[in-house]
Amino acid sequence: MRYGVNLLNFGPGTTPDSLVRQAADARALGFRFAMISDHIAVTPDVHEVYPAPFYDQFVLAAHLAGRVPGLQLGTTITVIPYRHPLQTARLAANIDRLNDAGFILGAGVGWSRAEYEVLGVPFEERGAITDEYLTAIRAAFSEEQVSFQGRYVSYEGVHTTPTPATRPRLPVWVGGNSPAAQRRAARLGEGWHPFMPTLDALRTALPRIAAEAEAAGRPAPELVPRLQIRLTEGSATPDTADRPLGHGSVDQLRRDLTTLAELGTTHVLFDTYPGSPGERGSAADDLRVLELLAEKVVDVESGEVR
Repeated sequence: MRYGVNLLNFGPGTTPDSLVRQAADARALGFRFAMISDHIAVTPDVHEVYPAPFYDQFVLAAHLAGRVPGLQLGTTITVIPYRHPLQTARLAANIDRLNDAGFILGAGVGWSRAEYEVLGVPFEERGAITDEYLTAIRAAFSEEQVSFQGRYVSYEGVHTTPTPATRPRLPVWVGGNSPAAQRRAARLGEGWHPFMPTLDALRTALPRIAAEAEAAGRPAPELVPRLQIRLTEGSATPDTADRPLGHGSVDQLRRDLTTLAELGTTHVLFDTYPGSPGERGSAADDLRVLELLAEKVVDVESGEVR
């Protein structure tokens, strides 16, 4: 498995220098990729969870591409309905060209109704828009001149070069834990990117996703989860059916990663953000968690669980 880090691109004290340090520290520890979250309008509900300042994911990825060599970059996730699909495709393809280690487009529907309203995008139609836009984005990745006719966007003869450098195609990781997100991953993604999954949920979802992909004439997407890391000292967290993978003791995390490998997982994204600004520690605290992971849990370079 390949291991990556969720870069925290928001909150008081976040600066261009601190963002470069986060990425450089992750690469120095041996992590192979780093991903960045997405909000355009930091509405009050967003600010409660991901407070300003909030650095744009694509701008930040381009900034890091020239400063942290060898680190694959990506988004976890891009809220696909927020941007015209040609804009998203061009941003992702350009960064894939500019970054020596390539780019991953994480794709999802988002959650903030208020943010959708500010941007003038119908919240109730976010799933249908995402499906159509992803279809258009994938066409733009593979064709140097593209035409598209859809319900939400239509255009003729648009030149899309530079297309992505990554071949056979720039990977799309479809985020979300819902059945709709699983179907979307099967039909439109190279990876399924659930957040805070439980083991029971994965074992239920994976056969369903594989069957959906087969029906669509596609290979099943890779399992590429994002784990919120909440390590306990000493005692383990009870292994109930609702325990998210990544929550518990170091030994539990090792077992979680071993199980993920047995399920065919190819990439794991570690997320040190606890879910609210009140619980968040310092940048030094985040770095100590990553150091512990690299020293005690996984051999990041080989991908083996320690």
